[in-house]
Order: sequence, then C-alpha cells, then structure tokens
Amino acid sequence: MTGLSIQNISMRFELPNGDAVQALQDVSIYLKEGELLSVLGPSGCGKTTLLNIVAGFLAPTSGKLTLNGHDIKGPNAERGMVFQQGALFEWMSVRENVGFGPAMKGTPKVEKDRTVDHLLEVVGLKDFKEKAVYELSGGMQQRVALARCLANDPDVILMDEPLGALDALTREKMQSLVLKLWKETGKTIILITHSVEEALLLGERLIVMAPRPGRIHKEYRLPFADLGVDADLRQVKKHPEFGPRREEILNMIWDMEEEIMGGKENAA
Repeated sequence: MTGLSIQNISMRFELPNGDAVQALQDVSIYLKEGELLSVLGPSGCGKTTLLNIVAGFLAPTSGKLTLNGHDIKGPNAERGMVFQQGALFEWMSVRENVGFGPAMKGTPKVEKDRTVDHLLEVVGLKDFKEKAVYELSGGMQQRVALARCLANDPDVILMDEPLGALDALTREKMQSLVLKLWKETGKTIILITHSVEEALLLGERLIVMAPRPGRIHKEYRLPFADLGVDADLRQVKKHPEFGPRREEILNMIWDMEEEIMGGKENAA
C-alpha cells in the first residue's frame, strides 16, 4: 500500500519522579501520496511529538507506522525534515548545504551540481549559492533548508513550524513557495503550525488536535491550498469560506486553552 499510514499511535513519557505524561493517544491518519496536511492545536497537544515519531526520532509506546508498505523504524532519507530554525551548517556555503545529502549518498558531482543548481533556482537563490549561510536573512535560510530537504528527494517532507520565526511579509512569500513546491514536486507534506491562517492556507487537509492526551479532535478538507497555488494568498483569504473557518477553529482552540487554564487553576 502506498502512502503514509499512522495507525493507533500512542506515546507515553515516563518521568524521573515516577509520574507519566500521555502525550498522544490512539492517533490514526492516512495520507495518500502528494497530500498536504497541516496540524494545529494548543500547546501540549502532541503536534511535534507526532512529527518526531513520523520522522523516526522517537519510537511510539504503541501503534504502527508504515510508508509505502514498509514499517518506519527510525530516521531515513525517505522522510525529510525542515525545522523552525534552518539547522544549516554555518561553516558551509549555500551550495554546499544543499548538496550535502547527495554528496553523502555518493551522487556523482556532475549530477549533484545539476540538482543543486536547479533547486536553488526554484527557491530563488541561484545568485547566492556561494554565500555563507550566516550572510543570509532568516527567510533565505529557510529557502536553503527547503532546497536541502528536496535535494535528498524524500517521499515525505515534515515541517515543524518552519515559518514561525519570519516577519509577516517574508512568511507570506514562503507560504506561496511551499505551495509551489508541493504542486511541482508532488511530495507528501505534513506541516506543524501555531497559525490558524497558515494552517488554512497550506492545508489541503487540516487536523485540529486536542490535549491531555494528544488526540485528533476534528479534521477538515479545504480548497484554499489548491486555490493558493496560482493565486495571491491575500485574495484566497477573501474566499467566503475562509473567514468562517478561521473563526470556528480559533474558537475551538481558544476553548481548549481555557479548559487547560481552568484545569490548572482548579488543580491549584
């Protein structure tokens, strides 16, 4: 079976004092090849834990994960990660960062250079390939991180708040780039974000998670990502469904946060 299958995943963290935290409980998601999923929820709902399990950085307490029919047992180049901070090699040039994965796989230099040049053109950095990473702005560094991920040709791209540290204008440009890359590459993408607007714009599917324990609260299928591929995202936000969906989800998450705070007050 092709696609990414997350079946009844639970994650329980044992604490040194003998207590335990149930971070996730019976989470099940199936993503077909090429789907774009955004994941929202209040702090502590297990979004990043789920992403780290799919990446292979954490082994779940129970449940099963498969990608294209084989079990996920640990990190693998078939699953690429883009972090909130680019996690780039500061001592390398832009070109060297993007070409690092192919070089480690022993890709012939001519093929590697061709791939790197193509990806840097796609992300708008062809004139910066010899620059050091520290010379670039935050938005440009995230473009390098995206290109480096794509250079490994993963089946699934995992994005953990990759645009959260950017200013509003740069973030909007990067959102458009993510949609462009999604359509052009056909990659399966899971995006974690705290921004309701971003989740709506970039999620062909959107999952809202609830905390204590982390679980899927509600799922949406949305038209905005497809619309945003060829349209100005500011125009997409004017779609008659966008505002009501945003308010519905904001209220949903607000109610969860209120419940969490109330629970803390009652516990005190």
